[in-house]
Amino acid sequence: MHVKIEESWQNILQDEFEKPYFKELVSFVRDEYATQKVYPSGNQIFNAFEMCPFDKVKVVILGQDPYHGPNQANGLAFSVSDKVRTPPSLLNIFKEIKSDLGKDIPATGNLERWATQGVLLLNATLTVRAGNAGSHQRKGWEEFTDAVVQKVNELKENVVFMLWGAYAQKKGGFIDERKHLVLKAAHPSPFAADRGFFGSRHFSKANTYLQQHGKEPVDW
Repeated sequence: MHVKIEESWQNILQDEFEKPYFKELVSFVRDEYATQKVYPSGNQIFNAFEMCPFDKVKVVILGQDPYHGPNQANGLAFSVSDKVRTPPSLLNIFKEIKSDLGKDIPATGNLERWATQGVLLLNATLTVRAGNAGSHQRKGWEEFTDAVVQKVNELKENVVFMLWGAYAQKKGGFIDERKHLVLKAAHPSPFAADRGFFGSRHFSKANTYLQQHGKEPVDW
């Protein structure tokens, strides 16, 4: 079965595409796109991989579900398309970057500029039914994205993993902290950001670590 995904990821994840759970997942997702309104658009499901090839990955940010409102999801965790109002969690991320690094809050919530610098913006679930949060959970996506995190963990060194909130921390629980930097904080949502996301300074910590290991810092 052929899944269209960026070539370096295609090679690394080939075994995953052949597994029974993934074939069932593809069948489910195809059916959903044929019969329901689903986000993101079909050609953006693997956007995180297209914009951040495996060899470029230096930071991984784990999200949970794509946005389920019109024109929001663009295949990158926390990101929205241009001209879409910046959602509250992302606004809090920008506020933390401002207090951490002094950078002004951008006019757009489109994070493609992070992805092209080597930030893998990975949601645990890559699709969602319109207006129905969590509707594509436990269909196989989580197993697939676990495999993605495991491949980065195993095959790369000195990657920064940003795990915000209990869900992301559980999902990234197996990451080898002897060869990667794992940064944990509360989720940036308005319900949790005051409990340790604000003031976590993950963005400056990530850049310091990358520079210490001979990598370009990210222009957040």
